[in-house]
Amino acid sequence: MKKNLALTGMMGVGKSTIGKILSKRLFMQFIDVDKIIENKLKMKIPKIFEKKGESFFRKLEEKITLLEAKKKNIIISLGGGAFMNAKIRKDILSSSISFWLDLDLNLLEKRLIKSKKRPLLENKNLKKILSKINNERKDTYSAADHRINCDKLNANLVASKIIKFYANN
Repeated sequence: MKKNLALTGMMGVGKSTIGKILSKRLFMQFIDVDKIIENKLKMKIPKIFEKKGESFFRKLEEKITLLEAKKKNIIISLGGGAFMNAKIRKDILSSSISFWLDLDLNLLEKRLIKSKKRPLLENKNLKKILSKINNERKDTYSAADHRINCDKLNANLVASKIIKFYANN
């Protein structure tokens, strides 16, 4: 049986969009950890951060991610910070074929400029905070099995690249 497929990378890079495309094309269940958390708490992620704090969110993210990653034949979209968690990373690297979706920060900034659902970006200089988060995470993201540069690709082309790598694993 094939390993699961995991998507990691910065917020706004397209993990959920690409995960849904992959799900249809590979006939696998798509799991979006952030959506599961929101549904479980009946709150959007910014509200969770505001009401319960980032530490609470990260603990819940770990619990849910490790639980969901035990399922078979899934595509799992990790939250932007999930791969920074050593337990999650270790589990994903052993149970899944992982893909780091990487996007130029200027392109990412254009996607996120109007976003109201990214708690780590609120009330901040967007370019500066994206650069800081990316610098903190890129070495860890690079532990993924594959890196996909998404700069000049639409979601369908990214999905096609992933399918090609996934089929050869």
